[in-house]
Amino acid sequence: DGFELFCNGETDINDASSRIEPEQLEECAANGVEPIELPIGNDGIAVMTSAGNDSVDCVALEDLYALVGPESQGVDRWSAANGLARELGGRDRLPDLRLDVIGPGEESGTFVSFVELVIEDLSEARGQVATTRPDYQASADDNVILQGVRGSSTSLGWAGYAFARDAEGVRLLEVDGGDGCVAPDDSTISSGEYPISRPLFIYVNKAKAEENPALADFVDF
Repeated sequence: DGFELFCNGETDINDASSRIEPEQLEECAANGVEPIELPIGNDGIAVMTSAGNDSVDCVALEDLYALVGPESQGVDRWSAANGLARELGGRDRLPDLRLDVIGPGEESGTFVSFVELVIEDLSEARGQVATTRPDYQASADDNVILQGVRGSSTSLGWAGYAFARDAEGVRLLEVDGGDGCVAPDDSTISSGEYPISRPLFIYVNKAKAEENPALADFVDF
């Protein structure tokens, strides 16, 4: 949604939790907008459950695909994903609990990054569309996602680490990207050791920065 405004020339700067897509670049070019890409930090996507759920501590990328990927529609218990997770080489230790999934919607950069980092390779190898299951509680508001994770004792959700790390009522899960379970924290995200890490960007309208010294000064700051 932010890039739509930015490429229409309605905003000077766009924050982005995923790199601009080729079709967005084309839209910008069609409107005469030349974006300057500035990486400004690193973030991780935190995978969460309720603080009261102590039945799962770590999930592999294959587990996550089996729980929330394009082949998971209708899966309403964690354990129901074990068969697919086992086939893909996951940890195969998901508990026999009800599964309530809460996460970002398609308009979110976090959704795009999650699909790219967790789902895309596995879905392409299996001839599936690279997307999530459609039947989950979706929101563009991270606070709504956290509220949903807290609201179910056996929830599974994901959101930006910066929102989740100090949130009450949720517990962050470790993620196994093939080299063992890694907990998300400032160090593992900065190093890229945490498997679901990503850069964060701002995009600046070049022409507007050139014509507005205050805008250029703000960006430099």
